[in-house]
Amino acid sequence: MVKNVKNLNSRIWLSAPHMSGNEQEFINEAFETNWVAPMGPNIDGFEKDLENYLNHDSNVVALSTGTAAIHLALILLKIGKGDDVICQTKTFVASVNPVTYVGANPIFVDSEKETWNMCPDLLEEAIKDRMLIGKKPKAIIAINLYGMPYNVTRIQEISSRYSIPVIEDSAEALGSKYLDRPCGTFGDVSVLSFNGNKIITTSGGGALISKEKSIKNKALFLATQAKNDGMAYSHSFVGYNYRMSNVLAGIGRGQMKVLEKRIASRRSNYNYYFQTLNENENIDFLQEPEGYFSNRWLTCILLKKQNMRDDILTLLVESNIEARPSWKPMHQQELYKNFPAYLNGTADDLFNRGLCLPSGSNLSEVDLLRITTLIKSYFE
Repeated sequence: MVKNVKNLNSRIWLSAPHMSGNEQEFINEAFETNWVAPMGPNIDGFEKDLENYLNHDSNVVALSTGTAAIHLALILLKIGKGDDVICQTKTFVASVNPVTYVGANPIFVDSEKETWNMCPDLLEEAIKDRMLIGKKPKAIIAINLYGMPYNVTRIQEISSRYSIPVIEDSAEALGSKYLDRPCGTFGDVSVLSFNGNKIITTSGGGALISKEKSIKNKALFLATQAKNDGMAYSHSFVGYNYRMSNVLAGIGRGQMKVLEKRIASRRSNYNYYFQTLNENENIDFLQEPEGYFSNRWLTCILLKKQNMRDDILTLLVESNIEARPSWKPMHQQELYKNFPAYLNGTADDLFNRGLCLPSGSNLSEVDLLRITTLIKSYFE
């Protein structure tokens, strides 16, 4: 019997921020020492925390957003006007917009059914096709969607064979692993996000990760307005105001202390949904292939028919429960519909039938029971 009656009608968010209590210590220290600028010991500490967590010679630059990190990654790889960049069509628009910032052209590739991420077969088809017209792509933006790693083995092999660098978008995948290696360590340059809805948050924030210390130094230079050494405010390159503040980095330091707990909670949410709903023949889950470990940032299901998805989404929303369709493919967006796209129908199908369920690490069992009871009631 449910005792907490208040929770029965309270708002359930899709992925709410979850503070640990550790953050305040670092924030107070920043205020007490007046380190509120975009520099200071919390930034150094947060970057070191991430480097230690990721390991594998990771060099981290803490930035204002994950979008800024992708923008800098493109600049560091010398991608500019008229260049082609291969992008996953099944993603959030922030993964693609920076391509247009530098004047390049996104070339969209559909998903594979196993991971919902970039299809390696279509990726290679796109590369060969673009090379035939003298437009060899300059980069591949590979995404770990909803925390599920992409097919690293095949995509990295294709990247190596055609000498095309990979920007690994792990905005949703901190804590995920492929063959026991952390996501965020596979790309020539990799990206994290600490937006308010991510598995850990700095309110707003992101990070750029590279294997080379020299790339970290260049990113840091560009992220701080590209100011030359010396007392004079001298500039030879266009720079950006992309550095994370010391205060927000303090939030990140507190969040890092509970990252493993947050991963465990999100995976526990997924397991609850799976155990409760998997026997329903109308519901399929995005499951982990062998060797994959997802942080389960969001639990996503596929309904047998689009009208079922739409009905259940309406039912949840009208019950004060936030749920969302899975990401609308970029090739369907008004903004990007005229760019080349290599499609197999998977992304369209995932958008039509896919539903993202509340997945925050602060969900209670009462919340999960309320959500699954509503879903089951639809089929009864």
